[in-house]
Amino acid sequence: MAEMDTSSGGGHKKGPGVKKGKKLSTRVDLTPMVDLGFLLITFFIFTTTMSQPTALRLFLPKDTEKPEEQNKAKASGALTILLAKNDNVFYYEGELAPDGSNFKSTNFKEIRDVIINKKKTTKAEDLVVVIKPNKESTYKNVVNMLDEMSINVIKRYALVDISPVEDQLIAVSQGGAPAAQ
Repeated sequence: MAEMDTSSGGGHKKGPGVKKGKKLSTRVDLTPMVDLGFLLITFFIFTTTMSQPTALRLFLPKDTEKPEEQNKAKASGALTILLAKNDNVFYYEGELAPDGSNFKSTNFKEIRDVIINKKKTTKAEDLVVVIKPNKESTYKNVVNMLDEMSINVIKRYALVDISPVEDQLIAVSQGGAPAAQ
């Protein structure tokens, strides 16, 4: 609280030979103000809403009457991207050839050109990109590939489990022995 210093002793006499009285000094104690400030800060911290987590916006396809037609895509418009360890990227267009002749290797710097070329040569309604990470790829690689879909404005893409045949092709391409089934 506020205090006043009253130690000067007294009256206010005027006239010759009378000393002037000292000015009274005031001292304000700010301790309750600090307490109030911390109470207000604590109140606002507890009552505020924290930032809401943001999620990736997904556009899901409409259901069809026949379930066998629901996931159909033209093979000519499909681009399959396989993610492997050490930021290696493999891809093939259409269906995988039995001899693996259309199985190609690239990296994250050049995959954008592959996507752009596929987008130029394919009708927009036929283009589908299938992303298949293997067990040795990282979460960062998957996020980078999803970013590439956003950057290149690819409307239709899917994140799918890798098949054993594709996993073996990756292992052979990276110099490892194919996994036994």
